[in-house]
Amino acid sequence: MLRLELTGISKQYPAVRANDQVHLQVAPGQIHAVLGENGAGKSTLMKIIYGAVRPDAGSMRWNGQPVQIANPQQARALGIAMVFQHFSLFDTLTAAENVWLGLDKGLRLPDVTERIRSVSKDYGLDVDPLRPVHTLSVGERQRVEIVRSLLTKPQLLILDEPTSVLTPQAVEKLFVTLRQLSAEGCSILYISHKLDEIRALCHHCTVLRGGKVTGEVDPTLETNASLSKLMIGSAPPELAHRPANPGAVSLAVRGLHLPKINPFGTTLADVALDVRAGEIVGIAGVSGNGQQELMAALSGEDPRAPAGSVQLFGQDIAALSPRHRRALGLHFVPEERLGRGAVPAMSLADNTLLTRTAAVAPSGWIDTGAVRAQATRVISAYKVNAGGPGAPAKSLSGGNLQKFIVGREIDAAPKLLIVSQPTWGVDVGAAAQIRGALLKLRDAGCAVLVVSEELEELFEISDRLQVIAAGRLSPSVPVAQATVAMVGEWMSGLWPVRGAAPAADANPLQGVAHAAA
Repeated sequence: MLRLELTGISKQYPAVRANDQVHLQVAPGQIHAVLGENGAGKSTLMKIIYGAVRPDAGSMRWNGQPVQIANPQQARALGIAMVFQHFSLFDTLTAAENVWLGLDKGLRLPDVTERIRSVSKDYGLDVDPLRPVHTLSVGERQRVEIVRSLLTKPQLLILDEPTSVLTPQAVEKLFVTLRQLSAEGCSILYISHKLDEIRALCHHCTVLRGGKVTGEVDPTLETNASLSKLMIGSAPPELAHRPANPGAVSLAVRGLHLPKINPFGTTLADVALDVRAGEIVGIAGVSGNGQQELMAALSGEDPRAPAGSVQLFGQDIAALSPRHRRALGLHFVPEERLGRGAVPAMSLADNTLLTRTAAVAPSGWIDTGAVRAQATRVISAYKVNAGGPGAPAKSLSGGNLQKFIVGREIDAAPKLLIVSQPTWGVDVGAAAQIRGALLKLRDAGCAVLVVSEELEELFEISDRLQVIAAGRLSPSVPVAQATVAMVGEWMSGLWPVRGAAPAADANPLQGVAHAAA
């Protein structure tokens, strides 16, 4: 008997047909991948299964019985749990209170808190149940979502991009957990753009393109190239990463010390960082080690930096606002797409005005035609699947919104671009496009700083690497002299004082495949 069976599921939105006659079967204990490029309809299909979206047509059977799931509460009662790509947490509540909301109301909050600590320890998912969600990084929020789902002991666990902000070590631990759940009979629907993960973890794979099922395969018998071809019609383009030709220092950080703003934050301690024109510097690290605080200090959101500690092209910008920093050529892509990178209810055209003011006259009048033209140019250049410049940001899939936000900032021709998690939740084709655009920007003389928890990404596009741990930055090391093992060790704060690097002939990608397996 099948755990879940979907027949002829269809869903039409005003600008797009998200699902078109989708058939899907999931067996008990099966880890089943759903693969597709951004906007292929994966998330919509998962939300239909979870009761968050109502289908226009089609039927569903659960453990052999026909069901109509009207809402997530009914789904949870059946034994279906879901971890969303865009998190469904209340910022003003603690992690424990958020988890408690989705559990049996007969449980006491102190009991839930202890269960969170126990599950977190068992599965290697570091979660402090007493921390308010608004103090958590994206990676830490991801852990809260996963722990919340595990506490329900589901029969079907839906994971939408669960490892997009997890380190390789955390991914390996999560895979152990998922294999254990599978062995216990729990079915898992696994959405990911990381083809290595799908091949290493999943028993079966259904491929969606344009809302339709275009193939079903055993991923263990496929290659990354063949899966990519099924998903986007071709293999992702090869990146042309030529040696950098660094110029003058664009961004110089010296002696940056910032006490944490809240009890759950991270204090930045004596941070030193240089980014030169014509190079990409990557910063690796486990989520919650000061990345948010560093980005706030560099972007201007946190103006408390000591005078002279942050300089842009030789000018002290420590006390300048984000608007003034943009005027000097610094553009920034935050890790949170909705709410920080874009206003959900505003159109894509209006969202360009968040960081682009060329279409605003000194009198304050907005040239709406120019604004729409800017948005249209970005949509076209970055192949954003959207209903035009008037489409609200919240109507886009996560990957398509990411392409728009990154494209919006690159289109501004920045002199310094700071990007946090550039390809979070983005399919392989779009990830290659974004990484290629960053390299092209570098080759044009722009200084680029990338903060990412995707080590393979950092090795692919960076010229130099640093690691952040407990609010401190490691020495800089050329990528050619770095290894995944070394970076993993540095993530614990164990780097040499003088920044000694490994032999130049070390393999920089050694351990990536093992970490993802």
